[in-house]
Amino acid sequence: MISVECASGFCQSPGIIPVKLTFQPIAIPLVLTLALSTLLTGCKPASDSAGGSGSGGGKKKIAFVSNGVASFWTIAGAGVKAAGEKFGVDAETLMPVEGISDQKRIIEDLVTRGIDGIAVSPIDPANQTDLLNRAAKRTHLITHDSDAPASDRELYIGMDNYSAGRLCGDLVREAMPKGGTVMLFIGRLEQDNAKRRRQGVIDAILGRPANPANYDAPGTILEGNGFKILGTLTDQFDRAKGKANAEDALAKYPDLGCMVGLFAYNPPLMLEALGQANKLGKVQVVAFDEDDATLEGIQKGHVHGTVVQNPYMYGFKSVEILSELAKGNASVIPASKFIDIPARQIRKATVDEFWTDLKAKTGAKK
Repeated sequence: MISVECASGFCQSPGIIPVKLTFQPIAIPLVLTLALSTLLTGCKPASDSAGGSGSGGGKKKIAFVSNGVASFWTIAGAGVKAAGEKFGVDAETLMPVEGISDQKRIIEDLVTRGIDGIAVSPIDPANQTDLLNRAAKRTHLITHDSDAPASDRELYIGMDNYSAGRLCGDLVREAMPKGGTVMLFIGRLEQDNAKRRRQGVIDAILGRPANPANYDAPGTILEGNGFKILGTLTDQFDRAKGKANAEDALAKYPDLGCMVGLFAYNPPLMLEALGQANKLGKVQVVAFDEDDATLEGIQKGHVHGTVVQNPYMYGFKSVEILSELAKGNASVIPASKFIDIPARQIRKATVDEFWTDLKAKTGAKK
């Protein structure tokens, strides 16, 4: 008897259910031979220029996978939708609720379904390389927001997070010209973007020359340039933990001079804690990203400023690139394998114009 089974990993060909075939050693018809060959092949779906997906006719199917749930990703989703309509592909945004295990499940499911392209912000790239490489063998894979440079991804779309972190650190120095105490708040430090962003903030605050290779352990108190950075508090995307971190910092350090929130949801939680402690306007707040509460805080003078990315363009550009790759157009990949969408600082003088433009792009109410 001869038994044929799928190999381990992503073994399903698009649209084919994995089966185990057992048969007597007889002459195998040509049709059956071709069917078995298709079942056992683990390569990317064929691309074509006619618009058909790798699993058959119809529109190409593109997935944009975030690293969690946040308003930042809602904005990115608006860009995904707009690009899907413009480039004639089915584009969906998927947000893992339960962290790395949920992101892994989503990627595996997409590959099994025969998706034509995946854009992902890896949660823990060092420990997801095998997963990403297996996916890259079966479909077009790019990263956005946070990179996985050791993987076989075809491209990274985003910004230089170290440089963006330095922009944030410059805002801290601007808000506190005489120096003082600072506490940093962030979701997690496993992500490549989080590590680089945090280090850029630290180096700028302390007045160090730019050096992305620098690394300061999270539990270390850092002093220099008239500042004392008390620590970095993480919450693993747990909003209750994030708010508790802000409350604990205010209670432990009555003379805290500045709170810096490095993920989109951190500044709003910090503002809630400050409001309940009657310290709005008494403690400087410097933010990252463009959550509505952050932008409103800038308008009211409760937030000195924020460094914004362009999540809308992360989503839009990811779909554009993947739709071209799915059609066989590899020329959209630059030699650097990096498409830079620069960050910028938003202060009170520019927040109204920025927010109006953001609402127009996302379809939010004026």
